[in-house]
Amino acid sequence: MARIGYARVSTLDQDLDTQLTRLKAEGCGIVRAEKVSGGARQGRTELATVMEFLRPGDELVVTRLDRLGRDTRDVLNLIHEAEQRGAFVTVLDPHVSTRGEMGHLVLTVLGMVAQMERRFIKERQREGIERAKTTGVYAGGKRRLDRERVKTMHMAGSGPAAIAQALGCSRMQVYRVLREN
Repeated sequence: MARIGYARVSTLDQDLDTQLTRLKAEGCGIVRAEKVSGGARQGRTELATVMEFLRPGDELVVTRLDRLGRDTRDVLNLIHEAEQRGAFVTVLDPHVSTRGEMGHLVLTVLGMVAQMERRFIKERQREGIERAKTTGVYAGGKRRLDRERVKTMHMAGSGPAAIAQALGCSRMQVYRVLREN
């Protein structure tokens, strides 16, 4: 029986230290962490690893339910998958566990609150972008791929697959940049 901690923040500039410290203080022998959005499960490789290795009697521990996910269905599916493996889920703040029936009810409600909070965040973000556009301040999101380097590598004879591998992106991203010409 292992206590396995999972920590997550949404963006690269956010800090995981508080969650990691708390999970270790709670006796989690294994702690997996990642910096990725909790809006969906795809791309959350550390969470997938934790779920894959849960064994009967293990406990998945998160500091808050929204660290597990911000979509009610995803959170409930994760809890269900943990239970299918004979493990249970514990949230530290507020302290709730799936060991008891009441815990399931509370976690369902908390999952719905996390999803609603995500909708509010997206709505405020959309409103802020619209305000910035009307004042001429908005320049779009930060580009994550060096377009000039893609074009230079392509002109030097590198194919899309080689460019994607060298830059750590997908071939589709390379094709999009090359189509911009």
